[in-house]
Amino acid sequence: MTNPLYDALFGRHADAETPFLILPDGAIWTHRAFVARAAQFAHALVQNGVDPGDRVAVQVAKSADALALYAGCVQAGAVFLPLNTAYTGTELGYFVENSGARVFVCDPKNADILTPMADAAGAQLLTLSAEATGRLADLAADQSPEFDTVARTEDDLAALLYTSGTTGRSKGAMLGQRNLLSNAQTLTELWRFTSDDVLLHALPIFHTHGLFVATNITLLAGGAMILLPKFDTDTMIAHLPRATAMMGVPTFYTRLLDAPAFTRDLTAHMRVFISGSAPLLASTHDAFEARTGHRILERYGMTETNMNTSNPYEGLRIAGTVGPPLPDVELKVTDPATGDTLPEGEIGQIEVRGPNVFMGYWQMPEKTAEELRADGFFITGDLGLIDTQGYVQIVGRNKDLIISGGYNIYPKEIEQVLDAQPGVVESAVIGVPDADFGERVLAVVVADGRLDVEALNAVCVDRLARFKHPREIVLVDALPRNTMGKVQKNVLREIYTKS
Repeated sequence: MTNPLYDALFGRHADAETPFLILPDGAIWTHRAFVARAAQFAHALVQNGVDPGDRVAVQVAKSADALALYAGCVQAGAVFLPLNTAYTGTELGYFVENSGARVFVCDPKNADILTPMADAAGAQLLTLSAEATGRLADLAADQSPEFDTVARTEDDLAALLYTSGTTGRSKGAMLGQRNLLSNAQTLTELWRFTSDDVLLHALPIFHTHGLFVATNITLLAGGAMILLPKFDTDTMIAHLPRATAMMGVPTFYTRLLDAPAFTRDLTAHMRVFISGSAPLLASTHDAFEARTGHRILERYGMTETNMNTSNPYEGLRIAGTVGPPLPDVELKVTDPATGDTLPEGEIGQIEVRGPNVFMGYWQMPEKTAEELRADGFFITGDLGLIDTQGYVQIVGRNKDLIISGGYNIYPKEIEQVLDAQPGVVESAVIGVPDADFGERVLAVVVADGRLDVEALNAVCVDRLARFKHPREIVLVDALPRNTMGKVQKNVLREIYTKS
């Protein structure tokens, strides 16, 4: 038997002396060195009681070793559970206990604080720093660079990713080998990645974007990555001449556009810029193309499915859309009340089916049954439509839908009107409780200097039906965002419901 995910991503590079990781200090890890380090981690995990199927929870800084630990888990048949580096001890306690993790890996500087949590959850605590120090690093250093890969099948669980938990408990999305491998194969071909590519990588690796999209694609293609610990405008610009591709969130692109050194000449050699994890404003699309001559490629995915749609590599990339479904993904828009498929152009809930769709929620059979239909379609919770060209447009989340006086109001429609006005940097529209209408529309706006709120209201009156008009426009310096740059409307609702 084989281990499909390990064999495709890692094992085939065991003897390759080609560059894989290019680090900020100029050091280069070859594919061969990376695979050898992964084997050492696999040995260290097994020696600490990790069996196939056991969960390994990891909260460490982004580094070459952190990626090698992911590979070592795959090789040992363990289930990799990456955790946001911003999580507190209390939050971590839920994830480690709920997952039943055999081992919890954290930064050495946090060991004293997190040891009681790990003990309470029944997990063994090991440490690993970005500088390759810590107990796990020391254990790995003494191991053989070769490991007998544990046999797994495409149906075996490979990773457990917890959703952000904006409503209720965070859910552990179970991702199998088939889910991860099929998506990487599809995207590698669709986006034309080859062994000649060098990906500029500044994304976190505790999220599907930076780990299962960026890293898996690069490994499958046999290319290299410039592995930066985080996004920094000057550092990105300094490394761009060596790259051929970049993946990022909208914030990356807006910050690059703010830098005078980010020019057409600097980006002339680049093959593709890809954006996801949060909606990209049409104004950013246009400004980026005007500055560089490149049209950003926007796509749509989520924790439970990896990627579902993508604007084409060759062909029309339309701002405000996330492109057609991937070749091996079925996507439909349905009526939330009946589940019936809606006609082209009508807004409803987005459902997807394909080899990328997860296996269900960890220890939540009832929740799995609610969101994963018997026929394999997953109810994403996103609202959208399919236009006449077959491109998907996302208009918001089901939970963000505003119902005022019996009318359904889609925040995206109002936000597009607001964002197009002079002086508006961006906006977020939410529903807040109202005694008469159930909910009323409130717009939270980030302005560029002084903004005429009365003029903004007048535009809404002119372009939107009366029931869609914001009853209040609040000016703020910035919108709350999560680590992937997505606006946290749940935070806004909590703030303005209390105020």
